[in-house]
Amino acid sequence: MSNPRAVVVVPTFRRPAMLRATLASLMAQQTGVPFAAIVVENDAGGEGQRVAEEFFADGRLDGSTVVEPKQGNVEAINAGFAAALERYPAAEYFLMIDDDEVASPGWLERMVGAAETSGADIVGGPVNPQFEAAAGEGMRSHPVFWPIDAPSGPLPMIFGSGNCLIRRKVFATLGLPAFDVAFNHLGGGDTDFFTRARLAEVTFYWQADALVTETVPEARTQAGWVFRRGLRIGAINRRIELKRSGTARVLVKDAAILAVAPFRFGRELLRSRSLLRALHPVTIALGRVLSIGGVETRQYRAGR
Repeated sequence: MSNPRAVVVVPTFRRPAMLRATLASLMAQQTGVPFAAIVVENDAGGEGQRVAEEFFADGRLDGSTVVEPKQGNVEAINAGFAAALERYPAAEYFLMIDDDEVASPGWLERMVGAAETSGADIVGGPVNPQFEAAAGEGMRSHPVFWPIDAPSGPLPMIFGSGNCLIRRKVFATLGLPAFDVAFNHLGGGDTDFFTRARLAEVTFYWQADALVTETVPEARTQAGWVFRRGLRIGAINRRIELKRSGTARVLVKDAAILAVAPFRFGRELLRSRSLLRALHPVTIALGRVLSIGGVETRQYRAGR
């Protein structure tokens, strides 16, 4: 067994071709940091596991696989981080990249370097969309594809795990399993985890040039998908808030967000001239309202 300083966790579900590109990008990393990868197969078919073992078997990439039979985004991520912490007890840094993403050659070097230079506990980086099909400017610049646009430096919190680095001590502070399984099919387990980290006074840093590229299939460039994504964001935000605030307080916030949504719609429409973008705050508000009645969009089920 190797003794890497960093471990990259890659959850995968029914994307063998994309996973191959992800692992090839890890193999091509230009770094002096010893690292290993753990691929978590979350589908009984095992195609992802077979792809990963091709890379590990011939030494192209140091690492191993984990099979997580309980299906769901959170189950897979939790299995990956737990295995990484156990199998590599000397590793300090635990990164994650999704199976539809490709890391730039300097990605790992920049992420680890940012953690060491800044002393931050969690580092995030950009996930830039690469659209498979033609899409208009309103779609290409939509906030669902660009959650953070910031220069390198400290920031209060990151939101997504598709390009992140977490120090070992963060898991010791927050405990395992890392992500709350209540978000398993809804999504947002990463945002909940980072929210808990912020409340525990964990420090964050943004490394703007640690680039990861995400493939956006044509199905995700449809207005319906973007609309459902906004509903899901609203439901996720509300569920996270309910974990830490009383129901009455969250209901007051629901009402306030719903009341200002039309003004945000008008402001964004004037600014961007894009109806799709202007509707985003409205769909988030609506997602919160629907969530009160238990109506939520579940993204991470079979066929996701």
